[in-house]
Amino acid sequence: MLNIMSIKKIVLLGYMGSGKSTVARLLSEDLSIDLTDLDDFIEKSETSTITDIFKSKGEIYFRKKEYFYLKQLLNSDRSMILSVGGGTPCYSGNIDLINKLATSVYLRSSVQSLYNRLIKEKNKRPLIAHIPDEDLKEFIAKHLFEREPYYEQAEFTVDTDDKTPQEIVLELSRLI
Repeated sequence: MLNIMSIKKIVLLGYMGSGKSTVARLLSEDLSIDLTDLDDFIEKSETSTITDIFKSKGEIYFRKKEYFYLKQLLNSDRSMILSVGGGTPCYSGNIDLINKLATSVYLRSSVQSLYNRLIKEKNKRPLIAHIPDEDLKEFIAKHLFEREPYYEQAEFTVDTDDKTPQEIVLELSRLI
């Protein structure tokens, strides 16, 4: 168990739909630590949406900017709960940077749980909006399989299946 007073940054990572944003908000309130969402930070800094950045400048440009802003946030002096995009830990050595400069937590969800959450909000998720419903579960399974080796490098792992966001936050508060 870590002393919460010694923690300056907690980074929540995991696949889309794992609850990172919701858990980050509740954990921020619970621990009285500022919340930063990396995607929101990038959009504000770049004055463009993530979707538009991908369309107009491409994924390589986005990943370079993602690394730049992640490094900027992790090197800042302020304490924060940082929620990162599902792909963030998988590029540019980001998982090593996160583990060096913060306490990392992988919010692990099963393919079935992710499917159950994402099917309801598919149209709000550019990465999966175009995927037919009948192919979504297979897409999630393949994508998660590719990303999980990065997620599993987190310092802590919390399983999210069959838990409310409040239960996850309680578990995280005890863990850290």
